[in-house]
Amino acid sequence: MVTGVKSEVIVYVVSDAAGDTGELVVRAAIAQFHPIQAEIRRSPFVTEPAALERIVQQAKLSQAILLYTLVIPHLRDSMRKLTEENGVAAIDLLGPFIETLEQRTGRKSRQEPGLNHVLDADYFRKVEAVEFAVKYDDARDTSGVTKADIVLVGVSRTSKTPLSMYLAHQKYKVANVPLVPELKPPEELFKLPKRKVIGLTIDTSYLNVIRKERLKALGLPNTAAYATTDRIEKELRYAEDIMSKLGCVVIDVSHRAVEETASLIMEYVRGQNGDRS
Repeated sequence: MVTGVKSEVIVYVVSDAAGDTGELVVRAAIAQFHPIQAEIRRSPFVTEPAALERIVQQAKLSQAILLYTLVIPHLRDSMRKLTEENGVAAIDLLGPFIETLEQRTGRKSRQEPGLNHVLDADYFRKVEAVEFAVKYDDARDTSGVTKADIVLVGVSRTSKTPLSMYLAHQKYKVANVPLVPELKPPEELFKLPKRKVIGLTIDTSYLNVIRKERLKALGLPNTAAYATTDRIEKELRYAEDIMSKLGCVVIDVSHRAVEETASLIMEYVRGQNGDRS
């Protein structure tokens, strides 16, 4: 039953973490009542029952709705009791679902506020790494070399781009630089710590097969210079010389799946920098 029309409602969002989840729910709900607006008053990182009491009194005075996302059981119990005693309209957003999950799984919740933000940060770091890999693929912008966690170098068709994307999904920012005899590598490359650079090499005959298949896919004759043994050997010698100057570790990608090579790279990087969180 609708008792009156208001142009604005006040909603207190209380959390033992940041309170983002509660605010998102309020905004999603209030959107269904346009043009009514919600004044959202956030109380994040609440850890003491005394703070809850002050918030409930404020909500009572302003005739507000109180929505809370408290994962710590004693805080949830205190809030439930306080809102009932003071006649404050309140919604426990997480409590009933957490309790149902505990009953269904037979396990206690971790009772750690803010775990979803850890996941969010992890997700956004991955997105950032993927965008980085796309932007700095094939040295289109050489400034990426100095910003990357890992720089891959190698001749064409040594899986630089697939490796960059795979590693990006593991949250590494990866730039890759093609080594071509006719093109001088960016100067930035030679100023990097050698632990950041990974050289990729490949067997001549195996690369010959891969390049012929690539030409075929493009509708080009497999007799093009790109796929000849002489050309491949020239490129590999050049690449070997550059990698020697860089002093970087070199991985042979012949007959290796991208996942296997990526695993070797990550193992090496962790060994150089310590475990990555």
